[in-house]
Amino acid sequence: MDPLTSDKPLIVYLDFKSPYAYLAKDPTYQLEDDFGIEIDWRPLALNIPSYLGSAKTSKSGKVVESQRSNYQWSAVRYAYMDAKRYARLKDILLYGTQKIWDSSLAGIGMLFAKDQGRTVLKAYIDRVYERFWRRELDIEDINVLEAALAAAGADVTSFTDFAHGDGRVRHDALQAALHPAGIFGVPTYVIEGEIFFGREHLPMVRWLLGGRQGPAPDIACMHFPEQGGREA
Repeated sequence: MDPLTSDKPLIVYLDFKSPYAYLAKDPTYQLEDDFGIEIDWRPLALNIPSYLGSAKTSKSGKVVESQRSNYQWSAVRYAYMDAKRYARLKDILLYGTQKIWDSSLAGIGMLFAKDQGRTVLKAYIDRVYERFWRRELDIEDINVLEAALAAAGADVTSFTDFAHGDGRVRHDALQAALHPAGIFGVPTYVIEGEIFFGREHLPMVRWLLGGRQGPAPDIACMHFPEQGGREA
């Protein structure tokens, strides 16, 4: 699996432990509907400790273990504050995570769901994101993920073998190829061989999918109603 090429017009990389990828999910679905396309959804397992350190908190939010500098804590706290601010606009519930999760198994589940079609994949992505960010789903538990796949409509007969065999090989090979290709975070969009990191690039991705009609949008361009509105 080449990180930058696909038989689909758009590649999208997600990680279930990223609140920003969660917020980008529905607007990205809208691209499929608006343009009548199928997106090539792929997992990216972030190595958060490598740049933000690691920590664990209790259910009450008290830090019980930390390997973060003050700078890293400031970055993490701002990221959650910002994500929750936008989540509230969409009535999305985000509880801060209590540890740095290994999301590789959930990513393997994503590949398994993808092999069974868009309907199953979309239902799996929706279920895992919503329940994980409500602290109702353990993305490191193979039995929990198998149940999520089954609830999404997947035939899970071979999931355990897939997760420990071909699925793990495919997932890990993809992860190893991402950084050398210039892909390092989520959500990442790849279109026409170009990489766009962050949901703020959705207007540009939309413009490219639409055949570059009209002027190219600026970053995070939004269109407001005409009544007293403006374009920013």
